[in-house]
Amino acid sequence: MTIKLVCIGKTDKKELEDLIDIYFARLQHYVKFELEIIPDLKKAKNLDENQQKAKEGELILAGVQNADFMVLLDENGKQFSSESFSEYIQKRMNTGLKRLIFVIGGPYGFSPEVYQRANSKISLSKMTFSHQMVRLFFTEQLYRAFTILKNEPYHHR
Repeated sequence: MTIKLVCIGKTDKKELEDLIDIYFARLQHYVKFELEIIPDLKKAKNLDENQQKAKEGELILAGVQNADFMVLLDENGKQFSSESFSEYIQKRMNTGLKRLIFVIGGPYGFSPEVYQRANSKISLSKMTFSHQMVRLFFTEQLYRAFTILKNEPYHHR
């Protein structure tokens, strides 16, 4: 199985990129992990919120295949402990999925079309984080999930 993280816009902080790269490299020991960065929209200042969400949604959905299981990282999604998130990942892997796609939206969230296509929504916290920070938190939690599944000492219970 391939796990893919799709994000809108590049990370503008080198320190964040370096930390994300650490977990990206670590994840390669457990699963094929891909990171897709959809470039920020050009002339986004000329678009209202709904237009921006619609255009970002088109770009997100262009890379999603029918057989993919797509999970939105959304403030209204289900919250997990690290252990229950690892179980969630294991259940998806047990189904024989080829691709599990997690999506971090832009600053205004997702278009109705993206919500309609999504198979699931999860929330990392009730707090609001920048979408750049969410990349780091998500990749770390995904790495933690695999160490839990492998009974490795990274996660202390």
